[in-house]
Amino acid sequence: MDNNPSNPPAETSTGKWTEIEHLPEWDEEFYHVYTAKKFGKWLMLKTLRPELKGQPEYEQMIEKEFEVRYNLAHPHIIMINDYEDVPGLGRCIITDDVYGDSLAKLIKEGKVTEEHLAKLQHQLLDALDYIQTNHLEHHPLNPSRIIFTENIGNLKLIDVGFDQKSHITPKDASEDIKNYGEVLNAALDAVGTPHPRLRKVAERCMNPDPEKRYHDVNDLRLALAERKPNNIYIAIIAFLVAMIALLLWLNSPYRPTPLSETTSSVTTESTN
Repeated sequence: MDNNPSNPPAETSTGKWTEIEHLPEWDEEFYHVYTAKKFGKWLMLKTLRPELKGQPEYEQMIEKEFEVRYNLAHPHIIMINDYEDVPGLGRCIITDDVYGDSLAKLIKEGKVTEEHLAKLQHQLLDALDYIQTNHLEHHPLNPSRIIFTENIGNLKLIDVGFDQKSHITPKDASEDIKNYGEVLNAALDAVGTPHPRLRKVAERCMNPDPEKRYHDVNDLRLALAERKPNNIYIAIIAFLVAMIALLLWLNSPYRPTPLSETTSSVTTESTN
């Protein structure tokens, strides 16, 4: 048997699995990644590197990742479909096929556009919010884990969620904000158009002092939308202060004399 994962045995090209191809540029720290057809439908496969197969801690790791990610459902996160044995590869996590370019590749080739920036501000932030809401322990955000699909350029996060915790800590949230800022900053460097506001947001995200970063995803979202969270409260308070001042003035000796009182006073004086 050929143990080279880039050259799966002939039987993997028959039956339900066909056209299996290793994608070295998509490989992860512990996994090799493949594209293949299952009953004619393109999918992606992720399996342990050959040197890690059979080691209990790594076998448990891939099973845990499947369990955590299988129930995820978000339009900007790659979904897991199944976990099964594939001839020649062994046990694999099966995901939807994602054909497109990573942000890392777009940055390297100078192909980052304004549309990509817009999706980083909305779609990526929505995905990060979902990850935090579900308390997913995940690898740090970086350009290689962000894919823009070929046809419509939809943003997809890959390699998301290898464990689930009871809650996320302020440190976890702050690290996510920092990593988001680094991604945004790298994209801004590549797009070539000045974006002072976005650059300012990215710099605050990356501040070495966690206390000076945005406190959470909602805070960051408001900054990207150029809204401040307390504007509405300031407006309400200003209105109430103005109304109280008006009422005090109307009940003070300095209030204007009503026309009816003035006319009555003049009439009385004329009669006398």
